[in-house]
Amino acid sequence: MTPNELQNFLTLSYGELEDLNLAAKAQRQGRVPMHQIQEERLKYLTDEKRIKAVTVLFSDLEGRLHMLDYDKKFLVKSWDNLTFDGSSIRGFTAQRESDLRLHMDWSAFYWGPSDVFGAGKVLVFGEVIDKDGTPYSADIRGVLKTYAQSLYEKNGYTLNAANEIEGFVFQGSDAERRYHETGKFDYVNTGGYYHSLPGDPLRHFIDRSAEVQRAMGFENEKDHPEVAPSQFEINYSYAEAVAAADQIQLYKLICRQVAGRMGLTASFLPKPVVGVNGSGMHTNVSITKNGKNIFWDPKGEEKMSKFAWQFVDRILTHGNDICLLLNASVNAYRRLDPHFEAPNQIKASAVDRGSMIRIPIGNERSSRVEVRSVGPDANPYLVMLSVFKTGLDGEIAKMKNLRGAERYLPDNIYDALANFKDAAWTTTLLGEDVKARYADLKQASADRCPRLLGTFVKAPEVQYHHEVYNQFLWNMF
Repeated sequence: MTPNELQNFLTLSYGELEDLNLAAKAQRQGRVPMHQIQEERLKYLTDEKRIKAVTVLFSDLEGRLHMLDYDKKFLVKSWDNLTFDGSSIRGFTAQRESDLRLHMDWSAFYWGPSDVFGAGKVLVFGEVIDKDGTPYSADIRGVLKTYAQSLYEKNGYTLNAANEIEGFVFQGSDAERRYHETGKFDYVNTGGYYHSLPGDPLRHFIDRSAEVQRAMGFENEKDHPEVAPSQFEINYSYAEAVAAADQIQLYKLICRQVAGRMGLTASFLPKPVVGVNGSGMHTNVSITKNGKNIFWDPKGEEKMSKFAWQFVDRILTHGNDICLLLNASVNAYRRLDPHFEAPNQIKASAVDRGSMIRIPIGNERSSRVEVRSVGPDANPYLVMLSVFKTGLDGEIAKMKNLRGAERYLPDNIYDALANFKDAAWTTTLLGEDVKARYADLKQASADRCPRLLGTFVKAPEVQYHHEVYNQFLWNMF
């Protein structure tokens, strides 16, 4: 007998995985009551003897993904009392008040391919709970979920999002962590937009990542190399805002896993190489009520409703206030460079890709607003919360010309940080405590890097980037 036969852990075909994940996704979209899903999941975990562990995922304040593996038998008995040390998570609790709990969001349940995540495992997103049993204020996923649910209950709104997440693939499995040794990244492909041969490493990486995403219920749409060498984009269907943010976290995790297994690095630095296009995370949003897209109006300007234009107005009004939430790193401000279709103009346009907001061609089903200024390294839950809450609840400037660029987004993190700190709106958005924590984290990162960006990417802006997995360096802050 081989070791695998002795272990007898769950391994499913990609087709079986897709069926299971799409069924779970349909339950989530259909808002099946949580107690019903919880009962079903616990029964499944109890009955399926080949599952050994449940991987619970949550994100810190900067959007860094954390994972804990719980033994399946332990979790089935203790799922409602899972504690962890919050003081070890940047942006969470101080040491003196470190105990936090994880609750299972049973609707956010995924079966992952065993060749990527390991045999005998399933994944579920967790919600961070404070000592008093309330959602933890720095767990932005929980804040977003509460906000989205309140809008559904009060107004019947469903918040929808689809994200176009660009990234790079570089030679070497630790390219970011070793950047300080060479001061450069090595491309795996020097083709271009839509161009890669079937057998080259970039195409192989894209194909492999797309297969995993399809198996996990992403409902893929298209994938292709992007404009810059070794750059990629894998598009998939829209989802409700919390599910969409979960998928962003899984997308980046999948890409990193696949690249690592190929001896490569998937990087979501917004501008890892000066002189070529950076990577964005264009965030397409819409709102439906009773199944109807309320951004659509066939008689409106650009066939968008007055409601949608007010949504755009509010985001543009607060564009500088929330810039730090959408562009969360020192490196992100290299991307807001007007020489490379940079979306740094605070205006809306149907055609100009230099606009912070684009109005894509749409119909009754697809009418949407595209926020183009988002970096791929931003906390996706903060992005969703910032865009939707600002678009719905922010101030309307009644700008005379939403299409005229009278203002620009900042070109460095210090200006973005000052705007964020000074804005009353960001206090409303996050609360004083979480706003201060987030500002402190960004100030610490900025202070570790040269104040002037200059003409080449500096080692500290890579080494101290919040998405580069180097716990040793973070602990030296």
